[in-house]
Amino acid sequence: MLQEQQRRDSKGEKYVIGPTGAKLTLADLPPPGTERWVIRRKAEVVAAVRGGLLTFDEACERYNITSEEFLAWQKAIENHGMAGLRTTRIQQYR
Repeated sequence: MLQEQQRRDSKGEKYVIGPTGAKLTLADLPPPGTERWVIRRKAEVVAAVRGGLLTFDEACERYNITSEEFLAWQKAIENHGMAGLRTTRIQQYR
């Protein structure tokens, strides 16, 4: 798994650079219990785990997703970028 450098802002809050290039903190992540997973939200969760804001296990528990689901998101991003997360295009990317 790709681990990005740990970053802190001027207030000491941990953050990573999100999929849109903006600063992403724990407060910016989708709320726990999110059920509607759009591309940006999936990519934010993957970026948070890669950057160390959440552990893999914390992400799966917080969002009630399986490890297989998270790993599929991560693989889709690695192989095809954010476009790989599109559910309507999933067959094209396999």
